[in-house]
Amino acid sequence: MNPLRWLTGGFGRGALNALFLHPLRSLLTILGVAIGVASVIWLLAIGEGIGRAVQKQIEGLGADNIIVRSIKPPAEATAGQRGIFPYGITRSDLSRIVETMPSIKRAIPIREVRREFRFADRLVDGRMVGCTPEYADLTKLEVDRGRFLSPTDSSERATVCVLAAETAERLFPFEDPLKHAVKIERDYYQVVGVLKSRAPSAGIGGSLEAQDYSRDVYVPIETLWLRVGDLVLTRRSGSFSGERVELSQITLQAADVAHVVETSEIIKATLAPHHPAADYGITVPFELLERARATRLMFMLFLGIIAVISLLVGGIGIMNIMLATVTERTKEIGIRRALGARQSDITRQFLRETVTLSMLGGTTGILAGLACRPAINACRWGIEKLLPEAVATLPDIIRTMEPAVVTWSVPLAFGISVLVGVTFGLYPAMQAARLDPIEALRND
Repeated sequence: MNPLRWLTGGFGRGALNALFLHPLRSLLTILGVAIGVASVIWLLAIGEGIGRAVQKQIEGLGADNIIVRSIKPPAEATAGQRGIFPYGITRSDLSRIVETMPSIKRAIPIREVRREFRFADRLVDGRMVGCTPEYADLTKLEVDRGRFLSPTDSSERATVCVLAAETAERLFPFEDPLKHAVKIERDYYQVVGVLKSRAPSAGIGGSLEAQDYSRDVYVPIETLWLRVGDLVLTRRSGSFSGERVELSQITLQAADVAHVVETSEIIKATLAPHHPAADYGITVPFELLERARATRLMFMLFLGIIAVISLLVGGIGIMNIMLATVTERTKEIGIRRALGARQSDITRQFLRETVTLSMLGGTTGILAGLACRPAINACRWGIEKLLPEAVATLPDIIRTMEPAVVTWSVPLAFGISVLVGVTFGLYPAMQAARLDPIEALRND
């Protein structure tokens, strides 16, 4: 059957012509369906965008990685202690894990210390990161000028450093950093490289804290152990307290992704006897990834249900307008029945009109739905201009999320709109078909 003929055919006046008799009422009904269809596409696109952003962050940690971080005990746990107290993972833990676990392919130790970096009269407060040459690959750091740390730097405990983009810009706004050295406390570190700017990584729930790479200075971890040591002293009103931390983090790479969860459990059992205060945490990106995928599906299902409800509201609008149409056109129906039209003819006539309304609304909604990404970006840009402080407090995922239209949401939304039109238009069509021709002709 030709769809165009089906829509425009029937008893001298097609479905479109009948709808044009009340253009404003038909337009509002179409708008109701369009909003429902667009909301299906928009909500699923937003859910997909947020899900992809979270999944990308977790994948950036590496599905085959296991991250062990030192965690400072709560204040209650150290309330009775004075002076220097140790906590966190140690170099002995690193050796123990590497030597006893053949399933570990690579181990990358990291030590982070807050320090002031100086050049001439310029000062930057940032993070001094002791690491190995593999750290750049692990965290996706890209070199802009010079080079990153080398194995030779580590073996010789060289006093060299690599600057993050913002650190280099603040300390050397006019000079070439590669020709100078940075002073950190009493030591001078020759600059051997400058990195490209890297966006901070957001924290992932309570499993991993956010990382800001903008004001970092990277040095060989062996050099940091030699020059800085493990002590972090804090002076307050004539007294001092201190912390002894050997390693801030160890990133372990499993030889096989299939053994990641099993290996993490073995690591936990290995560390537990040596850390009764539970001053460490283990993050397994693979587990987070699986959880994120399940949460993403549940989130999209929830948003889809909300959007379908809005489509049902549009369907109620269609039923309302068609019941009113049946009442208004009672005499017309009687004349057509008297001229020989069957009940099925009348039913098809009114179904044509309801399906036409839903298809026009569905098409309009699809066009509005496909405009999701530019519309949201425009709204976000306007809000950032009007309320920059409020936007700055939002999570990074919300501020940087890009909605992604789910391909299957377009035919799904359109199909539901047509189904809603048929479902909610069937009752008014049957009511029209059941009218008694004689009674209908008597209607004024």
